[in-house]
Amino acid sequence: GHTHARRACRQPPAAPAVIPVIYIEREIATHPRVEAILERHPRAARVYCDRYGEILNRRAQNFRLQKKRPALILARKHANHVLEAPDGYGVGGDANYYFSHALNCLYDCRYCFLQGMYRSAHYVVFVNFEDYLEAIDARLAPGRQTWFFSGYDSDSLVLEPVTGFVTSMLPYFAQHPDAWLELRTKSTQVKPLLAREPLPNCVTAFSFTPERVSRALEHHVPPVEKRIDAMVRLARAGWPLGLRFDPLIHHEGYQAGYRDLFHEIFSRMPPQAIHSVSLGPFRLPRSFHNRMARLYPDEPLFACSLADRGGMVSYEPEVESAMVEFCTRVLRQYVDEDRL
Repeated sequence: GHTHARRACRQPPAAPAVIPVIYIEREIATHPRVEAILERHPRAARVYCDRYGEILNRRAQNFRLQKKRPALILARKHANHVLEAPDGYGVGGDANYYFSHALNCLYDCRYCFLQGMYRSAHYVVFVNFEDYLEAIDARLAPGRQTWFFSGYDSDSLVLEPVTGFVTSMLPYFAQHPDAWLELRTKSTQVKPLLAREPLPNCVTAFSFTPERVSRALEHHVPPVEKRIDAMVRLARAGWPLGLRFDPLIHHEGYQAGYRDLFHEIFSRMPPQAIHSVSLGPFRLPRSFHNRMARLYPDEPLFACSLADRGGMVSYEPEVESAMVEFCTRVLRQYVDEDRL
């Protein structure tokens, strides 16, 4: 018990209690959502700008330094609110799309492609939620199960105390049973979901790696045990859950690590609460990998034997397939084939 308590203390708070600086695009300075966010963070310095890219893409920024105290950028997204998901991305719907109401993440997972994507560690929140709902609505077709994946360029729930995004989206999905929402997260911010009736077409999908990997690579992320607690609360309230073991991280004794993780989750989870389980091997575009390796030259993750396969960096094929095979075999003891 004591080690768990110590570990929990070591994790910095996930929700940004103190935001040092808020950048605001002039165009949306008087938007009600912007005003509400500024009201909740009266001590943050305010800086106005024309477009968020001026701040996010500025050259010569210190990503590692910014990651310690990231600023918030409030912006408007003008186009491409909803995009077609890449081939093979999805959990069995008839059509799959993804969207990003935020860019960058408060968490600091060393394997995450976001570490190599932007020059800045500041995070952007687009406040024009209604435009996202319009774009979602335009893609629905009667009788077709259409999925919308949130959490592609950020965590879906960690910023909820700041943005209120999920709270404002759920009424739409409550009225459109053919529209399915996946909230991909490593957060324990589940209060807005517990505050309302569960929706069968809104799946909260939690990403996990084994405890040892999480402690080494998932900085600022709540401990595995706390995330399982959040899942149990949602399951008891009737919310469907997803499990995403993605990316699979190779490490010494990975079989025991993943076996223990699966046991810990499934021994506490009512089977009927699990909507779907998916596995994804570690892959990164070569350019992202190079930038991340420069950012963290002492990170063992980037020093291990990785292969370049068609511009993507991943494990050697035999290592990858052995991991996928092993995890699939163990997961089959807990979940039916059609949910895996």
